[in-house]
Amino acid sequence: MEIMRTPDERFATLEGYAFAPHYLTITDEDGTPVRIHYVDEGPRDAKPILLMHGNPTWSYLHRKMIPPLAAAGYRVIAVDLVGCGRSDKPAQKADYTLARHYDWMSKWFTAMSLKEVTLYCQDWGGTIGLYLVSRFPDHFARVVASNTG
Repeated sequence: MEIMRTPDERFATLEGYAFAPHYLTITDEDGTPVRIHYVDEGPRDAKPILLMHGNPTWSYLHRKMIPPLAAAGYRVIAVDLVGCGRSDKPAQKADYTLARHYDWMSKWFTAMSLKEVTLYCQDWGGTIGLYLVSRFPDHFARVVASNTG
């Protein structure tokens, strides 16, 4: 699988999005390394809130939610789905399958070692996020699903 990557400097001057980038690299089923970006704000030992955006948006969508949630004492994680935002982008449309999204995000979620997660998901993030809940039910405490099917 061929991967494209948006240079970090393209995100440097976005108003209201001064969050430090965090990256985790997982391996696709074909052996290709895939870098997934996420925002990680608030105390690392706090209960996590996982924000999952829809398509074609990215974690920028949650930029106004992140600071107040972190200020309230939560660890706020806003992931960019593969193909969106600062995450790697497969070059071929055929590489964007629901099964691959499930696999990519399952690998990312496992590597993050999150427990007692409150999931806020919408649109595609809901489809993928609810899959994570079904696969890892003991890791989730709450789910808020919006505009998803």
